[in-house]
Amino acid sequence: MLTVQQLTGGYSRQQPVIHALSFDVQPGEIVGLIGLNGAGKSTTIKHILGLMTPIAGNVTLNGKTLREDPAAFRSQIAFIPESPQFYEELTLWEHLELTARAYRLDETLYIERANALLDQFRMSKVKHWFPHTFSKGMQQKIMILCAFLVQPSLLIVDEPFVGLDPLAIQALLDLLQEGKRQGMGILMSTHILGMAETYCDRFILLHDGRIQLKGNLSEMRQTLSQPQASLEQLFIKIAKG
Repeated sequence: MLTVQQLTGGYSRQQPVIHALSFDVQPGEIVGLIGLNGAGKSTTIKHILGLMTPIAGNVTLNGKTLREDPAAFRSQIAFIPESPQFYEELTLWEHLELTARAYRLDETLYIERANALLDQFRMSKVKHWFPHTFSKGMQQKIMILCAFLVQPSLLIVDEPFVGLDPLAIQALLDLLQEGKRQGMGILMSTHILGMAETYCDRFILLHDGRIQLKGNLSEMRQTLSQPQASLEQLFIKIAKG
């Protein structure tokens, strides 16, 4: 599905943030993107989304690059950012409606999906409210609702649990698992390593803009000769050099 090949990029050609990254995300799996602050996770995500132009390498989605077919490329992706982004002049329901129209969803289908998601995240009573009146956690739910309304081929999530209450965290985890069962490819950046170890199938450990370790937990343990290590222990070993 998603293939990243020898991706080098950043904000300056003279000082790249990420260096020769190569990895993939397959249908029906959750891949954890793990790294310290400043390791290059957000820069990697921005390049995949087409918000930044690579210095070298390429990103393909189902065999096509963004440049080859921008509309088809973007229509297959949904993104849940770490910081909620919304239009102050639109209600929650209008955000869902705008998202549905942007992705050309059938009206009957998106209304059914939207109402189910609103119920699942306990947001039905505020669907005609304006998001600027919401708490941070409620604003984050807008991003989650819009992403899962689309049911994309590839879902990218960046620290999605920040600000969510326990019920919302469980609802999001349930949706991630359901998306995976339906063949969705998911790339998830998170610092909650215990949760990542439980829910992710494979991992990419970034440090100083380079992939230092990748694979499933068993493969990474074998690489570092740490047969009983947790994901957190493996990560700390990599981060400390």
